[in-house]
Amino acid sequence: MHIAFAASECVPFSKTGGLADVVGALPRALAAAGHQVSVYCPRYRQTKLADAVTVVPSITVPFDDRYRFCSVWSGGNHSGVRFYFVDYPPFFDRDGLYGTSTGDYPDNAERFALFSRAVLEASKILGVPQVFHCHDWQSGLVPVLLRTQYAEDPAFRDVATVFTIHNMGYQGLFSADTLPLLTLPWDLFTISKMEFFGNVNFLKGALVYADFITTVSRKYSQEIQTTEFGFGLEGVLRNRAATVTGILNGADYEEWSPERDKFTVARYSTDDLSGKTKCKRDLLAAFNVSNPDLSLPVIGIVSRFAAQKGFDLISQIMDRLAREEMITVALGAGDKPYEEMFLRLQKQFPQKIAVKIAYDNALAHKIEAGSDMFLMPSKYEPCGLNQIYSLRYGTVPIVRATGGLDDTIEPWNARTGKGTGFKFSEYSGEALLETIKEALRAFRDPSSWQKLMRNGMAKDFSWNASAKEYVRVYEKALQSQAPQSPTAVALTAV
Repeated sequence: MHIAFAASECVPFSKTGGLADVVGALPRALAAAGHQVSVYCPRYRQTKLADAVTVVPSITVPFDDRYRFCSVWSGGNHSGVRFYFVDYPPFFDRDGLYGTSTGDYPDNAERFALFSRAVLEASKILGVPQVFHCHDWQSGLVPVLLRTQYAEDPAFRDVATVFTIHNMGYQGLFSADTLPLLTLPWDLFTISKMEFFGNVNFLKGALVYADFITTVSRKYSQEIQTTEFGFGLEGVLRNRAATVTGILNGADYEEWSPERDKFTVARYSTDDLSGKTKCKRDLLAAFNVSNPDLSLPVIGIVSRFAAQKGFDLISQIMDRLAREEMITVALGAGDKPYEEMFLRLQKQFPQKIAVKIAYDNALAHKIEAGSDMFLMPSKYEPCGLNQIYSLRYGTVPIVRATGGLDDTIEPWNARTGKGTGFKFSEYSGEALLETIKEALRAFRDPSSWQKLMRNGMAKDFSWNASAKEYVRVYEKALQSQAPQSPTAVALTAV
């Protein structure tokens, strides 16, 4: 099967979040299973291509004001996956992928409309796939265009579309006059298509027109069909419930494993856990915690500092946590109040609280390897990857029972010796605090704690199983495109 991915980011070329990890890893797993896979992304300023070659010198993309001409570059073949990059410097040669610290770029609708059209036009030259697998609102116009303006194009007659929601909170909302600017017909501006409270919604368009819809965990596929988590599109998803499925993201164990991690001072495994203490000492040194008490548990955080990630709960209890027998290390950036909270507490409790306001991949690895516990109290979490990484490193997750966090973490039961972490349901600071205290009590029994660590390390969340589930979805999407036999059509008419 030939599958073409269309996405706004992909490791190792560009990244702002977990979307890039998925688009970097899932195609490799599909290629390893024998499928032909192409990946299309924009060519940003940060995209570094070795020996890049222009494979499509010019694509004409119409806009209401004027034509724009872009090209497509080849990024080579990596692990059996062919990478292509849409190049249009006026739109993509910028410091940020989607915006600056002051907000989104005002021309994002034009930027990603050009990208979507270029993917379709380039595929006519580079190879039309059987399935376009599109990700998040930035590629949401691909299924819209295929079923509207390209509906009569014979090149795409039997092509299916699968659309993956990575986060319902980001939808691609633009003013109504965006439609004519992008040369899209006004009949798309209805409540049953792309209209959303007076705006144009790219994500809604994809949910309406894609053949099948996936999201990144089973629990999240259910949550987004509710008012609490649907962000206004829950009705659209309920109408399409038969085509919605949740497939858990996988982990890249080539990069995230204590047995081969290139960023850690020592390596360890379930057979020999001694290296974890060395990693703990190295982690605290990296965060400038002097003369630490290594008998104290270390709780690690690697996150965007935002309320969605549960930092409103953390802020409610952090002063009390600072007085517990534990050390907290936090890496990330985001909302100023949360950054300032950690900096204040670090100054007040230098032996108990340490923070780096940044994103640093090497430090993220050190936190996974050197922490005893990992904190993810998210308000909602479509999948989450850090809790999966933490399991492999024997770093026990403390999570809220939502989305992928609920799907991947099993509550620890000291009596039976079963479970992989600690989780709570009520979204409150008190529930979080009690769950952390439960974990701290469990930590005081070393033999029981090592059993808990090894339970997590034995879990396998590699991409192989998830890739097989995606193939089943692709097959269903293709079946939905297959022409019915005359007999079947007659029966349907009756």
